[in-house]
Amino acid sequence: MKPHHHLDAATLMSYSAGAMPAAFAAVVSAHLSVCPICRDHLLDADAIGGQLLSQQEGMPLSDNARERLLARLGEEDIPAPRPSPARPVAHDPDDLPMPLWPYFGRSYRDLPWKWIGPGIHHIRARGVDDGHLMLLRVAPGRSLPMHTHGKNELTMILRGAYDDSIGHFAAGDVADLDSDIEHQPVTAPGVPCVCVAATDAPLRFSGWLARSLQPLFKL
Repeated sequence: MKPHHHLDAATLMSYSAGAMPAAFAAVVSAHLSVCPICRDHLLDADAIGGQLLSQQEGMPLSDNARERLLARLGEEDIPAPRPSPARPVAHDPDDLPMPLWPYFGRSYRDLPWKWIGPGIHHIRARGVDDGHLMLLRVAPGRSLPMHTHGKNELTMILRGAYDDSIGHFAAGDVADLDSDIEHQPVTAPGVPCVCVAATDAPLRFSGWLARSLQPLFKL
């Protein structure tokens, strides 16, 4: 894979700070596993964040602050660190990107696809509470309904390709979208387009038929 569409700088800063919902962090990690350009940009984001922290003045600690902090750490769960992007390694071509294994399993051949429309199948991720994460498989030459996004959407192409008003998206590319973008992806001929997508609000379809079916498919 040689991605041509990359993560937005604000997305990388949020990921670096550990402030990103798990659904979005999974897609970011999957892209970082195949994109050296975004890995370099992440290092820059980490450096900027470290510099900002070093410039903040510390507050004086109150009496027994250390003891109270240790007591709280003993009573509460410590938040998990951000997902670590997998480094490129030789792997079975049937494997999904490693950061997606906890949510969908390892193998493409074992994916339990569910039909949601002519030529369209999807899988909801397991264990994600702070956003929607799903795999989507669309048959070659299919046109998805015109839509915008309630808030944000982050999509990575895993196999195949699609075209829309933004450009051509192939394996490894990410579409880092917000509510200002309206598009209608059309999958390329040849092989199905498989992608992983994270959203934090339902899509907004332009056509009445897609809007009427949306509650059924929960997109």
